[in-house]
Amino acid sequence: MKSEIIQNLKNPEQLEKLYRANSALFKKEFNALWSEYPEETSLQVWNQRLNYAPEPITLGAKNELLFILILGICAALISQIPSFFGLDQDTFFQRNISFVIFPFLSAYSIWKQQVPVHKILLPLGICLFSVIYINLLPHTSPSDSILLACIHVPLILWSVWAYSYLGERLLSNTHKRIEFLRLHGDLLVMCAIILLSGGLFTAISLGLFEIIGLDIKEFYGKYVIVSGLSATPILGNYLIQKNPALVKNVSPIIAKIFTPVVFVFLFVYLIAMAFTGKDPYTNREFLLIFNGLLIGVMALILFSVAEAEKNESPKYQTWLLLGLSALTIVVNGVALSAICFRIIEWGITPNRIAVLGSNLLIFIHLVLVANSLLKTTQGKSDFNLVAKSIAQYLPIYSIWAAIVCFIFPLIFQFR
Repeated sequence: MKSEIIQNLKNPEQLEKLYRANSALFKKEFNALWSEYPEETSLQVWNQRLNYAPEPITLGAKNELLFILILGICAALISQIPSFFGLDQDTFFQRNISFVIFPFLSAYSIWKQQVPVHKILLPLGICLFSVIYINLLPHTSPSDSILLACIHVPLILWSVWAYSYLGERLLSNTHKRIEFLRLHGDLLVMCAIILLSGGLFTAISLGLFEIIGLDIKEFYGKYVIVSGLSATPILGNYLIQKNPALVKNVSPIIAKIFTPVVFVFLFVYLIAMAFTGKDPYTNREFLLIFNGLLIGVMALILFSVAEAEKNESPKYQTWLLLGLSALTIVVNGVALSAICFRIIEWGITPNRIAVLGSNLLIFIHLVLVANSLLKTTQGKSDFNLVAKSIAQYLPIYSIWAAIVCFIFPLIFQFR
């Protein structure tokens, strides 16, 4: 093997074949040979390839760890406000769950990028206005417009996080927006790992205390679990930004697995719906579930496209994404026609207008993405166009969320 390596120093293709034929022996002989030819360029490249030591997993500098600890404690304290002040927990979290998470994710992005003070005023102002506004809304029950405001306020805070993460590249850098979307996939994976570990720790802890005759379930659930859940996204975000390699290979695999699975499921589901005669036109609960399915599939498409853009996926996956987009357009068309039917038959309500607006926005976005994917499959463009069709449309959702959150309760007089 050693002599063959020497003979093919100027033949990179043959070196690659030797390596693939027996990688362990190749590395052993190469390391013995390396000291004899340290000036050889091709061997320098192979040395880096074979002996490169990736950066170890790190928890970061002490001051950064301290900052994350402070953010986690603040999030935990906010989550304990109902316990401290005797408030109804369901009502509090319905209105304030987003304020437990997103402001602290934004704060870390601002701190990490060392954003100037005058540029912090906008995200800070939006956060303060949102928390005051949502908690000053009347506690009338039932109120569809107020419930819609509570559902959409997380999107407002998510937009603030996006602004803090993107900084000055908010409008100009498409790849940075796609990177922000990919961050969500990695964050979900990391949070799932943390929660699984936390669940195992919880089971062991409760079992150990039960053995010695102490029942700590109520205390543990109210304080430890709630506080831990609040701090999990902050910790997960910190870990993946300090150690990108931790989950960078997991998210693409999940996207590749679930894209064909969801495509088959959606195709079978549409056929089954036609055969059973069930439809979302007269069944309100079915329409809500139908829209939930639509939003979930749309999110999968956006995430899959973001991963495909990063990893230059093969053509068959582009066709698969195009097929999934087309099926989702059909689902969206059914949902749109159903909500229009309900508005014509039973009149305008906050819920129907909100669902109509959301479905219309998603429909337009899907058409843009599908059109970009079609051009990619025809060789007229590449995934940059698909990424652009995703990234440039995202602010539209934020604008619609702001309308539903801040204007709907006033227009519909808190009904």
